[in-house]
Amino acid sequence: MTQQLLPCVEINPSSAPKACVIWLHGLGDSGHGFAPIVPELKLPESMAVKFIFPHAPEIPVTINNGMRMRAWYDIKSMAFDRRADLAGVKASAIKIEQLINAQIEQGIPANKIVLAGFSQGGVVSLHLAPRFKHKLAGILALSTYMCEPALLADEAVEANRNTPVMMAHGELDDVVPVAMGSAAYKTLTDNNFNATWQTYQMQHNVCMQELTDISAWLQKVLS
Repeated sequence: MTQQLLPCVEINPSSAPKACVIWLHGLGDSGHGFAPIVPELKLPESMAVKFIFPHAPEIPVTINNGMRMRAWYDIKSMAFDRRADLAGVKASAIKIEQLINAQIEQGIPANKIVLAGFSQGGVVSLHLAPRFKHKLAGILALSTYMCEPALLADEAVEANRNTPVMMAHGELDDVVPVAMGSAAYKTLTDNNFNATWQTYQMQHNVCMQELTDISAWLQKVLS
């Protein structure tokens, strides 16, 4: 029985794709939220990068009075150490792994696939990538944090230990405080992952300078 893949917004290059970026949105958003950034990245056409923006399922979210919205996992508390629901993160990671495997089956090798995520999407990316058995091209974790960081040391596999991880965060972020992102970066480096960290004068969003830096990074890791 074939697995039902998540619905996605897909933006294809003008020629057959050689690489792929799978980009996960934040709480309450959808795959449409980040799709407009593709032309802003100004990637050379010769790179032939396909972008996939999956839609998270609609689930009740505790901190929003149980209202249903697109979310990769429930948020029961805003406390640093209890914000991400591990069971939900794991369930979403399985769905994203299916998406990655589908791209591999279509002929894009894992080492030409970047896993990206903003906020909640970044939490899922930072959970899946260190545990994923194939080497990826890169991991992009924006304005985000880590679910159950104490588990990483025991659960990480070697495949992506040297894979570049670009972490970026807004210094004025009042949704995911910059300290939460910095703590995730420290956990990665403490576990010998190849992570970089940079901050921008912004809130819980993305800015043009960040997009310029992401473009340069993508051109490097997908070259």
